[in-house]
Amino acid sequence: MTPTLTQAFRSNFLGNSPSWYEAAIVAFLVINPICLYLFGPFVTGWMLIGEFIFTLAMALKCYPLQPGGLLAIEAIVLGMASPEAVYQETVSNFPVIMLLMFMVAGIYFMRDMLLFTFTRILLGVKSKTLLSFLFCFAGAVLSAFLDALTVTAVLITISVGFYSVYHKVASGKGIVDENHDHTNDQTVIAEQQQNLEDFRAFLRSLIMHGAVGTALGGVTTLVGEPQNLLIAERAGWEFMEFFMRMAPVTMPVFVCGLITCVLLEKAKILGYGATMPEEVRKILKESSDHEDSKRTQFDKAALITQTVVALILVLALGFHWAEVGMIGLMVIVLLTAFNGITEEHRIGHAFEEALPFTALLVVFFAIVAVIHEQHLFSPVIGWVLAMDPDVQPGMFFLANGLLSAISDNVFVATVYINEVRAVFDAGDITRDHFDKLVIAINTGTNLPSVATPNGQAAFLFLLTSALAPLIRLSYMRMVIMALPYTVVLTVVGLMGVLYNI
Repeated sequence: MTPTLTQAFRSNFLGNSPSWYEAAIVAFLVINPICLYLFGPFVTGWMLIGEFIFTLAMALKCYPLQPGGLLAIEAIVLGMASPEAVYQETVSNFPVIMLLMFMVAGIYFMRDMLLFTFTRILLGVKSKTLLSFLFCFAGAVLSAFLDALTVTAVLITISVGFYSVYHKVASGKGIVDENHDHTNDQTVIAEQQQNLEDFRAFLRSLIMHGAVGTALGGVTTLVGEPQNLLIAERAGWEFMEFFMRMAPVTMPVFVCGLITCVLLEKAKILGYGATMPEEVRKILKESSDHEDSKRTQFDKAALITQTVVALILVLALGFHWAEVGMIGLMVIVLLTAFNGITEEHRIGHAFEEALPFTALLVVFFAIVAVIHEQHLFSPVIGWVLAMDPDVQPGMFFLANGLLSAISDNVFVATVYINEVRAVFDAGDITRDHFDKLVIAINTGTNLPSVATPNGQAAFLFLLTSALAPLIRLSYMRMVIMALPYTVVLTVVGLMGVLYNI
């Protein structure tokens, strides 16, 4: 039976999303104007935040760009934020957009070297506890000199590579078969179903350890997170001064975070402790041996080129030769030029992973513009600044952490550091107290924000990546798996703010 035009419109709305999800989005769009009329923009603004978080939580049901974008468009139409405000939020975060556009694409052209390196680690280290520790530690160290998004892109690339190799064999195909859809489980042989689920659990725990590692390292240095640069600029701190001032808080957190990683693997709780099935290890070893056997002199030259460019990347980011996105563009040019990748369609594949998330991030900035224009965080800021000065660092840490977990830590840090700088410039607080508040703001926005994927851009990037549906990493699963880290990082960080600075 041919559907009517009305039925076609209804069927097209949000595509293959569940009917209850589509109805929820429509309900949000209908309720918001009514709420604005009855309760005003402040209450409606907080409702909008909750609705947007809902779209993020349901990312595996529908990519958040469409439903979140509809909410953002409605907010602008209702006058809760102006197009100019959204544009200004986007421009102020342009370094992050450039990072996504170019650095993530640059990492794509390093995937052979990364897969080669991490395959050796994965197959060489049989202890899951030691392997998890190495992933967490590597994520932390790399994030101290690279951006957390860059490191997360590396983790995603290697994990998809591992998964696709095994999925191909589990579907009855040979390792040498080139064409295979690793997103389609209908081709998986029945005998391999359990191994596939176990391998998914293994990759989930490994990727979460690595992602949390990016937070452990990202808080320590001036280049670790996007907001760190802004905070350092407002405080007038250079690279080493930033590191040394943060160290009394960040170093104990770093050590306790690594200890938590080990304990979680030993306890095997909340999704951790899963090991790689021996059959999967065998298949990955065969794949690695096959890749080694067919590696030509041209392939070896490409690996050497990627390694050299990776070293240049570390130096460029460590010494901050330019904005991260510009360095990423340099990486793309160097790797494509010296590895003979000159066809437009081959270059275009590198941007497929990052650009949907870049668009989602701009939608996120629209929600941030609503927060800013409606002063949704102002009561919290005013409440904390009215407290006793001795209590303020701890309260700033907690308030920053709570707001960053439900919002965006870049925005929260921007709002707080500007407010505190204004108070300092007015002469209402001393330089010593100002420095303590700066440390509390930086650690508060970076550490408790691991509680939810929307707290950190790297976590949100992971949630909306091609990897998440492959290994069944949903919003709530990320929240649950991050919970022990959230508790440890928050408690140890708070103790450091209260007693060490």
